[in-house]
Amino acid sequence: MTQTPAFIAGERVTGADSYENVDPADGHVIGEVLRGTAEHIDAAVAAARRAQPEWAATKPEHRADVAQAFAALVLENVEELARLDSEDTGKPISQARTDGQVTARYFTFYGRAIDSYYGLQLPVDPAFHVYTRREPLGVCGSVIAWNYPLQLFGRAVAPTVVTGNAVVLKPADETPRSAVRLAELAVEAGFPPGIINVVPGIGAEAGAALAAHPGIDHMGFVGSNAVGKLIAGSAADNVVPTTLELGGKSPHVVFPDADLDRVALFATKGILQNAGQTCSAGSRLLVHSSVEDELLERLRASFESTTLGPGSSDPDLGPLISRKQQDRVTGMVERASGRVVTGGTRPTGSSLGDGAYFSPTLIAGVEQDAEIFQEEVFGPVLVSRTFEDEDEAVALANGTDYALMAAVWSRDSSRVHRLAARIRAGQVYANAYGAGGGVEYPFGGFGKSGYGREKGYESLDAYTATKTVLVSL
Repeated sequence: MTQTPAFIAGERVTGADSYENVDPADGHVIGEVLRGTAEHIDAAVAAARRAQPEWAATKPEHRADVAQAFAALVLENVEELARLDSEDTGKPISQARTDGQVTARYFTFYGRAIDSYYGLQLPVDPAFHVYTRREPLGVCGSVIAWNYPLQLFGRAVAPTVVTGNAVVLKPADETPRSAVRLAELAVEAGFPPGIINVVPGIGAEAGAALAAHPGIDHMGFVGSNAVGKLIAGSAADNVVPTTLELGGKSPHVVFPDADLDRVALFATKGILQNAGQTCSAGSRLLVHSSVEDELLERLRASFESTTLGPGSSDPDLGPLISRKQQDRVTGMVERASGRVVTGGTRPTGSSLGDGAYFSPTLIAGVEQDAEIFQEEVFGPVLVSRTFEDEDEAVALANGTDYALMAAVWSRDSSRVHRLAARIRAGQVYANAYGAGGGVEYPFGGFGKSGYGREKGYESLDAYTATKTVLVSL
């Protein structure tokens, strides 16, 4: 079988050690993946360190042009990229195709933004001419998750490279192929060899080596809270800034005057997209007791009309990433308190039994201190409980250690703004919900959801440092 290589200094790098890449739709082996080592990370960081100064010296206009050319090339190859991600993750091909299009959008957006990203003049003291410069940090490391391989590549890499940095990226163990292909296309688009490097491998090996590498000037991570702590600890040992996106337990807060049909539509999409394997999935439903029965019935019908199957058949819901994740979801559902309204099982049958599938699941009456109310399931599981007034709704919404996203459903605009201010979350939607929002909107959380912001204009600040220049007049 072909081996998914590393891509270092513009070259494909293979090796003797590898591991199997498994399609979660049916368990068959797609191919082998290079098991990246600390030596591969060393080589990638060295390549980035060599290439970065010359790249940083180019005009923003040039970096913008290259980013735009890369975006166009991603769109030209979106079917190939979508197929790779659909096979690696199991997600429906249409969702993978959208991921590819959003990846291109990252490079388009940041390619345009860098043209107007300047420092400031500070006319504080007439005896001095004072101004600031935004300068690249140098070489940035990034470890991304397996749920959105294409999008997370764009989210991490685009703002990094347009600001003049080089990057070494470690894709998730399970989903390495699209990142390597994107790095190849980046060189074709005009990024110098060494500016974008990809090293696949096992997280505890290649990922740990990257996070602890003394040649890294910034570290980014998307994944679990437990691993995020390790990444941040390693970076802290080298006094390296980090950006962490560690997950969420995001609530829909539904008041009696909400449009329940719209709630059901967006709540279904918010938890079933990518089989619920989304950090910003709307996984908790907080509904006023007076409309609970009506909303649960709408959601039950919506969940039970969902189609399941392999990503290549483009169903509503594909498999989970692995059997391991299927076992984890099953265990959390079996331990859950409350009433299972629908789902709660692994589907059986010749077409689904071999894959890592889990039925769309709705559980009502879950206690606030229950594991399934407090912790990420990372599966197509929505848990529900009721409230009686605004104060109780806010207490429930803020009643977990996570604080990534939330949605408020009400026609009362004053109530919407009151709750948007009181709910602790990095993004708050009103009468809509989009897992993660758009490329243009700052994204990140509080508490165990991590720190720092990605996306939007703020991301440019994360990958640069302010230098203040004071000239005596």
